[in-house]
Amino acid sequence: MRTLRRFLHVRTLAAALSAAALGEILLPCTAYADLPATAQRQRGEKKIFTDNEITEGFLKIAFGAEYHLAGRVDRIRKYDGPVRVFADGSRADRKTQLAKIVADIAARVQHLDIAMTGNSEDANVQVKLVRDRDLYRTIATFYGSDRAREIRSSLDPQCLSGFRKNEKFEIEHSDVILTVDNGDFVFLDCAYEELLQSLGPINDTASVPWTMFNDNVSMGYFGVYDQYLLNLLYDPRIKPGMTVQEVKALLPDVLTDVRAWVRKVNNLP
Repeated sequence: MRTLRRFLHVRTLAAALSAAALGEILLPCTAYADLPATAQRQRGEKKIFTDNEITEGFLKIAFGAEYHLAGRVDRIRKYDGPVRVFADGSRADRKTQLAKIVADIAARVQHLDIAMTGNSEDANVQVKLVRDRDLYRTIATFYGSDRAREIRSSLDPQCLSGFRKNEKFEIEHSDVILTVDNGDFVFLDCAYEELLQSLGPINDTASVPWTMFNDNVSMGYFGVYDQYLLNLLYDPRIKPGMTVQEVKALLPDVLTDVRAWVRKVNNLP
């Protein structure tokens, strides 16, 4: 555990928690802002990737779960309809930042209909904004005290998110818990990663150095590599419940279209 970096790097760990037979997926803790920390990372960002680098990373992150308790994790999990995000908390500045993050994700993922909503009843992604000292108390209200202790001992997260899926592996609801008082970079880094992971790509891997879904990587913005991953996941040809082999058969054609989109929105050569 990187205790010396825990306030600059948010541990990202996908925890699969079962809610009855269908299962619930739980994950811990990324953002876009004019901060020196993010600007420096963007200047050094790798933006050109081979087909193999993209597809291998996608298969590693879209399938499985780094921390798995129950429920099948060998299928594609994603929303199959509009995603509406509600922010619950008293910090107006963090709500404004969150809205900008959601708008940025919407602009960069072609087939994902995601937006903020001011009505919690209309939301299928609930974002709870809490103080750091209230994090574990909030986790306990979501998952119970026994599971909260297990999460704390296993993950020691800075932030957390989870989703519930149905028997078709369609995500039906996500919960995101973000701390608001550990600085702008931590908040933005958490918010990007938690929101994106709550959409389906839940498996962390240390073998892909360009993704925020890597415990050794802190970004604070939606990088080009992760835009490839999310655009692959939310292409209409990639369906909830698909197996690895089914996805592999489609990826060459899907990646051709995704490359054109990512190149366009990032002004890549």
